[in-house]
Amino acid sequence: MNNIKLVIFDLDGTLVDAYIAIIRSFNYTLKKLRLPKKDDLTIRRAVGWGDKQLLAPFIKKRDMPKAIFLYRAHHKKALLKYSHLFANVKYVLNYLKKKGYKLAVASNRPTKFSLILIRHLGIEKYFDYCLCSDRLKHGKPNPEILRKIIMKFYLKPDEALYIGDMTIDAQAGRRARVRTVIVTTGSSTLAEIKREKPQLIIHEIIELVRVL
Repeated sequence: MNNIKLVIFDLDGTLVDAYIAIIRSFNYTLKKLRLPKKDDLTIRRAVGWGDKQLLAPFIKKRDMPKAIFLYRAHHKKALLKYSHLFANVKYVLNYLKKKGYKLAVASNRPTKFSLILIRHLGIEKYFDYCLCSDRLKHGKPNPEILRKIIMKFYLKPDEALYIGDMTIDAQAGRRARVRTVIVTTGSSTLAEIKREKPQLIIHEIIELVRVL
């Protein structure tokens, strides 16, 4: 891909496997609210929209403030215990950094927890900028987050490449007019991803070395 100067990454499902941490925090919250636990697949399929949207379909509106408090208090510790990078993530980030690309994170996860993950997993040094949806009016699939990051670097959409794992990532990239690569390590199925027609679908993050 020619002319790329900036590579923007989604976090969960793309660089980081935090599903066990999310599932444990989710079911801890339900237990505290005396609600029945959910199976892993149901929770995994709800990931990607931010923690409020994750919980909202399963929690009564009046209980949401308490649910968010319980979830975040538990998740702060669960992230440190149960999250890990996907294979070859550090190799790919180091490769891109040495090639001179600017690197950024665009996540629907709240800023506090995104930074906990990035620092704990030792990848903070690779990124020039991190922007999360809690600092914006709209999260993905709205393209605002990608547009803001691109503007931060005084670049044009065709000078950026976005890497995500979900249909909402493909949608956000298309709406921002940014070339988008979807890796099949996240919450969306291959069939769902194909329907969104991203520029490229890969199965492991290491394939970016071939692309760039």
